Amino acid sequence: MKRPELLAPGGSLEKLKTAIDYGADAVYIGGDAFSLRVAAENFTAEEMTEGLKYAHDRNKKVYLTANIIPHNDDIGDFKKYVEQIRHLGFDGVLISDLGMFDIMRELAPEIPIHISTQANNVNYRSALMWYKLGAKRVVLGREMSFKEIAEFREKLPEDLELEAFIHGAMCISYSGRCLLSNYMTGRDSNAGACAHPCRWNYSLVEEKRPGQYFDVEENERGTFIFNSKDLCTIEHIPELINSGITSLKIEGRVKTSFYVATVVGAYRREIDRYLSSPEDYVFDPAELEELCKVSHRPYTTGFYFGRPGADAQVYENSSYIRDYELIGIVRSYDQKTKTIVVSQRNRFFEGDEIEIMQPMKPFIKTTVRELYNENGEKIDCAPHAEQIVTMAAPKPICPGAMLRKKHV
Repeated sequence: MKRPELLAPGGSLEKLKTAIDYGADAVYIGGDAFSLRVAAENFTAEEMTEGLKYAHDRNKKVYLTANIIPHNDDIGDFKKYVEQIRHLGFDGVLISDLGMFDIMRELAPEIPIHISTQANNVNYRSALMWYKLGAKRVVLGREMSFKEIAEFREKLPEDLELEAFIHGAMCISYSGRCLLSNYMTGRDSNAGACAHPCRWNYSLVEEKRPGQYFDVEENERGTFIFNSKDLCTIEHIPELINSGITSLKIEGRVKTSFYVATVVGAYRREIDRYLSSPEDYVFDPAELEELCKVSHRPYTTGFYFGRPGADAQVYENSSYIRDYELIGIVRSYDQKTKTIVVSQRNRFFEGDEIEIMQPMKPFIKTTVRELYNENGEKIDCAPHAEQIVTMAAPKPICPGAMLRKKHV
């Protein structure tokens, strides 16, 4: 049994560092172009250099995403882009297009190539062909079951790595290849600008009765017929590890650092518990509770146990479940006064029950008390965005720790 890689999203330099601090073995990031996530903050060349150093100093890996489906106008720019990033030290580049694959092999043959889920890898012959062309890793389509993945592993060379999504948003189109956004808004989903029309509310219109809208289901609010639940496999760590998947991937480059910290931490702890004693392993429900503390849609196991039915969709609304919120990030801890300096993110009050998250440690429940502003004045509330406050701490807390509070 091999230890799988836990791969986390890095939508910004802060999120890259958060993912690594909270237990990720590797992080995938995007540059200013070609990365299929224009809504993410993405990385400048200087930030890439800093992020790579931060990861490599801790023996972690960083992969660059360049997985758009390009048009002719993109080719020249991509060649220039490869020349800019080839010497930075990336541990791999994600590609979905054969032409861009060829450019990478020509201009930067030293960088391992990973084939993106956008390439629709749902059969082993496709994966084998990429391997023969020189790919090191294939990212599996989200539409695959454990049974199919086992077949992949059996029929493919041992040194071809397999990567699969284990948590995050699901797409209603094959491996993200969707044209709804292009047709409805002019925003190209395959170039990273998806408007997410699959989350919109739809009704039915009959051609000869324009303006008359009919619900697809009996619901006065209409129906969200394309709106998938979010993927969550935290309860199936043994199946994931024993499936032969090399890299377990968390979706979410446009998510917050709070999301990254919580999700990475939960999977890290559960994977490590299983690996430490597989024969005695029992799933800890507290880790599923952790994953319910971040913004999410209802959860599903996707295609892992076969084709999902109607219950894998959310028909009532497209809203997220948000039971907890990030209220602050710890800047420093004073051993002498036993206080922490906090940069506020959402309003909180003296007397609030909160939880403090720290990398690689269980969270701490405590009550906000002895709250002071930057001038040392006693206050009963931290109402201003980015406000710096000082408060008592129940024990030493590391910089970068996150404070969260349940919505009342």
